[in-house]
Amino acid sequence: MIDYDKLIPGRIQDIQPSGIRKFFDIAQSVEGVISLSVGEPDFKTPWAVRKEAIRILEKGRTAYTANSGLIDLRRAIADYLKESIHTEYDPEKEIIVTVGGSEAIDMALRTLVDAGDEVLVPEPSFVCYSPLVAVCGGTAVPIVTRREDNFRLTAAALKEKITPRTKALVLPFPNNPTGAVMRREHLEEIAEVLRGTDIMVLSDEIYSEMTYNGAKHVSFAELDGMRERTIVINGFSKSFAMTGWRLGFAAGPQPVMRQMLKLHQYCIMSSPTVSQYAAITALRSCRDEVDKMVEEYDMRRRLVVKGFNDMGLDCFEPEGAFYVFPCIKSTGMSSAEFCERLIYDKKVAVVPGSAFGASGEGFVRVSYAYSVQHLTTALGRIKDFLKEIEK
Repeated sequence: MIDYDKLIPGRIQDIQPSGIRKFFDIAQSVEGVISLSVGEPDFKTPWAVRKEAIRILEKGRTAYTANSGLIDLRRAIADYLKESIHTEYDPEKEIIVTVGGSEAIDMALRTLVDAGDEVLVPEPSFVCYSPLVAVCGGTAVPIVTRREDNFRLTAAALKEKITPRTKALVLPFPNNPTGAVMRREHLEEIAEVLRGTDIMVLSDEIYSEMTYNGAKHVSFAELDGMRERTIVINGFSKSFAMTGWRLGFAAGPQPVMRQMLKLHQYCIMSSPTVSQYAAITALRSCRDEVDKMVEEYDMRRRLVVKGFNDMGLDCFEPEGAFYVFPCIKSTGMSSAEFCERLIYDKKVAVVPGSAFGASGEGFVRVSYAYSVQHLTTALGRIKDFLKEIEK
């Protein structure tokens, strides 16, 4: 009889399942649940993108592409990066099309991280970074971001965590789950700390199009001297409402991208062909559609923040992405207990802040990538829940 505990490495067994998917699965099993748990746009993929995919299928263009992706798509990505983050990349040698932003993160970490290396991860943040570092044999070192700092990474907090074993820093901004944004002046402070080191930066910019209050996203790669140490991760899932198309990209210095491409070749071969053709249309023809979606998210953002503050749960006003991160400490419950009682008592699904790192305890993540009716109904149920637990 096979002893699977001996067969499967401990570093894999020690990885915990995603806290996001746990509550999504519960929501699927309880009838009548309103779910605010998953960060998936409720908009349909723009028609021009879908129409192009249909055309490509009708023409039978379903063979493999080059490992790094269609050259026309890489050129479109290079144009997009030049326009949006004012940074030039060689589409032949410095851009790889990946299966979503998640694969790009995975490939980047596997390229950089060796056993014993440390990767600095600001938290609360998306759930994938630390487990992927562990798979590489490295150690994820959390850097706690605080409500008092608007959940931004500070230079002082970064300095404190750097050691001789530090290999890389993850910059997950605009942030999931907090909605925090790093403006140029904040990034400059981080850049000053990193100058003179060999520390690489993974700049996860999947929510780059979703910033509010009139301030546009600034990439770490834009800063003087930082392009050479930065891998920019982005994709089409959030901005273009293309989650199921599974398409992302990575851009960075050629010596690193050359090594990433080898891993991508062996693990993936190439990203979905139809999705790649459709993404060219997304980048070149759907700017207005993105702007309309962001305008709608902004309205929902203000609605939800006001809703939580009015019911007595202090809610940081997010400046990016499509999540709010209200504090539930006043209820006396842990994040997990709050979410479990809410889903069973009032049939509303949100995600415990603790799913995004220990520093997320005392908060919950709520996605506003849903209709106003959906959000309004959920807020009403949460308000009723709070009144009932006060009795």
